[in-house]
Amino acid sequence: MKLIKLITFLIALASAHGTASAATDSQWIEKHYTKKEVMIPMRDGIRLYTAIYQPVQELRPDGKPPVIMLRTPYSCGPYGKGYSGSLRGMFSRFVENGYVVVLQDVRGRYMSEGVYENVRAHIADKKENQTDEASDTYDTVEWIINNISTNGNVGVTGVSYPGFYATMAAIAGHPAIKAVSPQAPVLDWFMGDDAHHNGVLMLADTYSFGGSFYPVQDNPTTEGAPSASRTKGDIYSFFLKNRKLSDMVSTLSEIPLFWKEMMEHPDYDEFWQSRTPGPHLKSIKPAVLVVGGTYDTDDCYGALNTYRLIKEQSPETPLHFVYGPWSHGGWHNRGYNHIGNIFFGEGLSNYLMDEIEYPFFSYYLEGKGKAPEKVYVRDSGDTDAQWNTYNSWPPENARKINLYLREGDSLSFDRPEMKKSVSTYLSDPDKPVPHLGQFLRKKTGSYMTEDQRFASARPDVLSFTSAILTDTLIVEGNLDLKIFFSTTGTDADIVVKLIDVFPDGFEYSPEEAAKISDPKYMMGGYEMLIRGDVMRCRYRNGFDEAEPVHLGKTMEIDFDMDDIAHRFLPGHRIKVQIQSTWFPLIDINPQTFVRNLYKTEDKDYVSAWMNVFHQKDKASYIALPVICD
Repeated sequence: MKLIKLITFLIALASAHGTASAATDSQWIEKHYTKKEVMIPMRDGIRLYTAIYQPVQELRPDGKPPVIMLRTPYSCGPYGKGYSGSLRGMFSRFVENGYVVVLQDVRGRYMSEGVYENVRAHIADKKENQTDEASDTYDTVEWIINNISTNGNVGVTGVSYPGFYATMAAIAGHPAIKAVSPQAPVLDWFMGDDAHHNGVLMLADTYSFGGSFYPVQDNPTTEGAPSASRTKGDIYSFFLKNRKLSDMVSTLSEIPLFWKEMMEHPDYDEFWQSRTPGPHLKSIKPAVLVVGGTYDTDDCYGALNTYRLIKEQSPETPLHFVYGPWSHGGWHNRGYNHIGNIFFGEGLSNYLMDEIEYPFFSYYLEGKGKAPEKVYVRDSGDTDAQWNTYNSWPPENARKINLYLREGDSLSFDRPEMKKSVSTYLSDPDKPVPHLGQFLRKKTGSYMTEDQRFASARPDVLSFTSAILTDTLIVEGNLDLKIFFSTTGTDADIVVKLIDVFPDGFEYSPEEAAKISDPKYMMGGYEMLIRGDVMRCRYRNGFDEAEPVHLGKTMEIDFDMDDIAHRFLPGHRIKVQIQSTWFPLIDINPQTFVRNLYKTEDKDYVSAWMNVFHQKDKASYIALPVICD
C-alpha cells in the first residue's frame, strides 16, 4: 500500500511536468549542490545512514543556510552517485533558496544499522542509552549542527509514514528544531489511519502494504525486501476465497513478525496504545504545520487528530493546519486536479507548496516573510470555491445540525415523529457489499469519490435521501453519528456513507471533462461518496475489550467520522447509506462473536438481519457541521 504508492508518488514528483521550476532540473542541482553520505552515530552506538545535500557558496553566499530534513523508512537513495529526485520535487522550493537538505534512513531500514520496529513506541522517561525515534532525531540534529555549516535552525517534514517521524521530531526537544510539518502522519494504527478504522482491519490496504513492508530487511542494504503478498485475479474474489483472516494471512509467502503481533492483539491493548504519539504531544516548542487531504485513503485520521491533540494538549505551540481535497500526498503533485471522475480544480498543490509550506519554513527558520494563517481549507463540491482561512479547525461558526433518517427512505433536518419506524436488511457474509462498482486487481484511491449507484441498487444497503437542496450547504468539520440498531447476530459492523447526489442532466464543461478519468462519463445522477467509515459493534462500550452483541436488543451506536470540507450545491441531494460489509476494503465480520477474529472458523460466518430504527424515541441521525453566517 503505502510503500508502493509512495515510491510511485516520488517517481512522479521527480519526473512530472511542472513539479519544479526549470532552475532546479538535474543539471542545475548537480552544479549548485554537493552530496555527502555519512553514518551518524546514535547514543547507543547504532549508526544511521544520512545523505546531506549542501548548497555551494554561489547559491548561499552567507554560508549559513537553514536545514530541511526528512527521515524515512522508504529509502533515501540513490546511494553513492546520483541525487534524490525529491530535490526536484517536494524540496524544489527549498533547493532554489539554498537550504541544506538532509535525508535519513531510519533505524533498521536500508543503509542504516539497527533493528526496525513498526510505529516504534515513544519512551517519555528514557534511561541512559535508551532510544526511540525522538532521540534518534535529536542525535541526528545535534550532529548536523556541530558538523555542517548552517544558521543553526532545522525544519523537519514528511508525508505518510515519514509524517510519523516528523511528529516524533516535534517532541524530540532539540532547541535547533524550530519548525515541523507532519503531513498525513501515521498517528494510531488501531483507531484510524490505514491499518484499522475503529479496530476494523483495513483488509486490502494492510495485506498489500504489510506484505511489502512488514518483512524484515537484512540491512544495511540498498534493496527492499521482496513482497510477501500474493493476490491472484481481482481482489474481491481473492479475499472472498480467503475471507477468514487466518486463511488470508496464510497466503503470504512468509508471515512477518508484525503480522504475528497483530494477530495476538486484536483489541486496543498496550501493544497498540504505546505506539501512538498522541499522549506525548505536549509542550511542543517548534512551530507545527499539519497537512491533510479530505480524500486521503491512508492517513486522513492522522492529520486531523495530530492537529487536534496538539491544539488541546499544547496550546502555546504555534500551530497551523491545511486541509484540501487531495488524495494521499497529492499536495506535492503540482498537476493534481481530480480523483476518478470528480474534478476539484487547478492549482491546489501549487498553492500549498508556494503560498503555505515553503513560507512556513522560511518564516520560522529564517525570519523571512510573515507567519502563515492558522488554518487553510479548500472545500470540494464546487470548483469555483476558494481557499478559506480560519483561526481554528473546525471553524468557530460551524454548528452541528442533525440530519435524521426518516420513514420512506428519506432524510430530514426534522426529528421523526412516528412511534414505530424501522428499516431492515439481510447481511450475508457470503455476498459482501463491494466498495467499488467494478472488480479490480488492486485497490485504488478513487473509491473515495466512487459513484454509489451500484450500492443503492442492492437489497443489503439502506439508502436515505433528502429533498432537493435549494441553497448551498457548506459542511466543514467532523461527522457525529448515532444509530439505533439491532441484529439477529452476536456481532455486526455498521458502515455509514455520506453521499452527494448530482442532479439529473449535470455535465462537466468540456474543459473540465477533459481532465477527469473518463471524459465521456455523464455525471447526471452521480452519487459521489464524500465520507464513509465503519464501527464494529463489539467495541460499542470501548475498544480495549470486545463484547458480544445481545441478540435482538436495540443498541445506541455512537461514533464519528473524519472531518469533511464539502459544499452541497443547489439542485443536489444528500444521501446516507447504511450497510454491514464494505469489501474488501474492510475484513468481513462473521456476525458471530469470536473473541479473536484472526481465529474464526467457517461455521462462524452467518447471515443476520440488521434493523436500523428511525422513530421518535429511537431517532438515528448524522450530525453535520454546517457553516452558519
